[in-house]
Amino acid sequence: MRNHVEIQKAGAVIIRDRRLLVTRSGGKDFFIAPGGKLEAGETPHQALKRELQEEIQIGVDLATLEALGTFYAEAAGSSGLMLKMHVFIVHDYTGEPAPSSEIEEIRWISSQDKDIKIGSIFEHDVIPLLKTRDLID
Repeated sequence: MRNHVEIQKAGAVIIRDRRLLVTRSGGKDFFIAPGGKLEAGETPHQALKRELQEEIQIGVDLATLEALGTFYAEAAGSSGLMLKMHVFIVHDYTGEPAPSSEIEEIRWISSQDKDIKIGSIFEHDVIPLLKTRDLID
């Protein structure tokens, strides 16, 4: 069942000064978008709102989220589990992003930053798309 989606997540694109916010969980060596798994009965929008509050302590208004796309990849470190990620651009939020919960580190990156590992959907799909749309450097 290699192509069966087994994990659904919602991820956020948060851009400041043409740089993208990425997060790293404790014990991991790669960065991913803020966000996380959908819980039972949650929409991707609701999951993203909850995860952004838990992980980086910001509040978002669901009406300000812009769907960027839905992307598929093998989940990092999962040996074959397929991931479906709903990605949204967060145009407005309250609070200042700061690590919380399982998040150990946050960074603002450009497409030129090659010194860190990025999760595959963001590395191969989202960052090139943001660069094509001239949203990040």
